[in-house]
Amino acid sequence: MARVKLNLPETFPFSTEIPIRIGDINYGAHLGHDSILPLTHEARVQFLAAMGYNEGDIEGLAYLMADAAIIYKEQAFYGQTLKIEIGVQDFTPKGCDFVYRITDKKTEAEIARVKTGMVFFDYRKGKIARVPNDFKVRFTPIEDAI
Repeated sequence: MARVKLNLPETFPFSTEIPIRIGDINYGAHLGHDSILPLTHEARVQFLAAMGYNEGDIEGLAYLMADAAIIYKEQAFYGQTLKIEIGVQDFTPKGCDFVYRITDKKTEAEIARVKTGMVFFDYRKGKIARVPNDFKVRFTPIEDAI
């Protein structure tokens, strides 16, 4: 079986800490797969707020999730606090990827890697829109912009 691969940046512009709640635990007594995306969603909302944005207004546009990939590395359990680092990469004309490294806050063991592919959307026009240039410039390394 071919495995999903996800390259992460060397550094991330944002990180947050989120404790694992009892509702995040599955019948195997560990972090359930169905809780990973909501945890990354919470982290992404915090990231956007720290950058002066919200999901409905990124330079006048919103975004929609087009795809997601999760690579599990280790189990996580109730009572652990997760450190979720977020970066933005792989811009296309209409979207980009938000990438996440999830680690245990205490041990720094990598729990998961996640990618959410986002497409920008103009709700006033009801259609997909181009990535706002100011947003792209904030997350494009200088060497890539030259």
